[in-house]
Amino acid sequence: MKHNISAGRMRDIQSFHVMALLAEARKRESAGQDIIHLEIGEPDFPTPAPIVEAGIRALQAGCTKYTAACGLPQLREAIASYYADRFGVNIAPERILVTPGASGALQLVLGSLLNPTDEVLMTDPGYPCNRHFVRLFEGKATGIAVGADTDYQLTSAHIHSHWSARTRAVLLATPSNPTGMVLGADALGDIYSAVQQHNGELIVDEIYQGLVYGTHDYTALSINPENIWVINSFSKYFGMTGWRLGWVVAPEWAVETLDRLAQNIFLAPPTPAQYAALAAFSPQALAIMEQQRQELLLRRDFLLPVLRELGFTVQQEPQGAFYIYAGSGRFGEDAQRLCLDMLDKSGVVFTPGIDFGTHQANVHVRFAYTTGVKRLEQAVERLACCLPC
Repeated sequence: MKHNISAGRMRDIQSFHVMALLAEARKRESAGQDIIHLEIGEPDFPTPAPIVEAGIRALQAGCTKYTAACGLPQLREAIASYYADRFGVNIAPERILVTPGASGALQLVLGSLLNPTDEVLMTDPGYPCNRHFVRLFEGKATGIAVGADTDYQLTSAHIHSHWSARTRAVLLATPSNPTGMVLGADALGDIYSAVQQHNGELIVDEIYQGLVYGTHDYTALSINPENIWVINSFSKYFGMTGWRLGWVVAPEWAVETLDRLAQNIFLAPPTPAQYAALAAFSPQALAIMEQQRQELLLRRDFLLPVLRELGFTVQQEPQGAFYIYAGSGRFGEDAQRLCLDMLDKSGVVFTPGIDFGTHQANVHVRFAYTTGVKRLEQAVERLACCLPC
């Protein structure tokens, strides 16, 4: 009997191209080659000790049973307090649902909003999982080509010109992946007004919130605390990538639906991770995170000018996250081949633009400054010797 995956949606849900690069890099490392990783969006910092210690205490205390589908009440309250203390925004804890990563949050939001063929507007380039989640729920992800002239972000003009009868929502990210660009509060306010004019929904991905440099850190909830959907995560700023924990702040009218969907999709977020995350808001943990943010700023300030000296084009200084999205056209019009060649010749691995969309993807690459300055210096030295003239 011949077995086939029959779901048509799977033809449109692709693996990350960078995973093939990573697999080859791991193979070479196993053979003894020194590889410098600038491809995966995971800094080399360990989870802050107060969080780890809280997780250990939870395990030792036997906190390993299911929680409510929407998460521990005390964690939802702690997140609400975080918004109030850091941003001056008051959110009812009942509107916060804790999820298995930000990916779990986005699945809940899209699963509750989309009917087949409903359209979601988003940037191209953008995080690939976003369009794949839309497809999973039989929607249509419409990527809008953006560039340095709009800081790789959407504008209200984009919303008006691309809105159709099937458009249901707009999905933004600030700071963004792969560009590290921040959408200003005024621009976000204009986008929210445009979406409201079309009776749509605005979803804002804030998983890199806190990792901003030289610009104001804010939340979309400060624009409108009642009607904007906000997705966040403990992975990036809080350093808990492998703990798989995120959250969504939803409009009050949607909470019951999201809770019902959460019960059916994943039952509950991981319990030990939730107890660990309670310590993420402690002064000790927040102090560690600020030190890590300062270190990432040092890395960005080192890597950005030397990439330009090497011949990469970076028109705008990234303001957040830990990425530099660089034009690679000087080295040819096949960015994926460039990444493979540089892994082969220099032992430095970074991500081809094709992972993030189609708009000029063949002449862009993403560098993640997720390793220390010393290793970045070594990477630059190797690339200088190996990049094509």
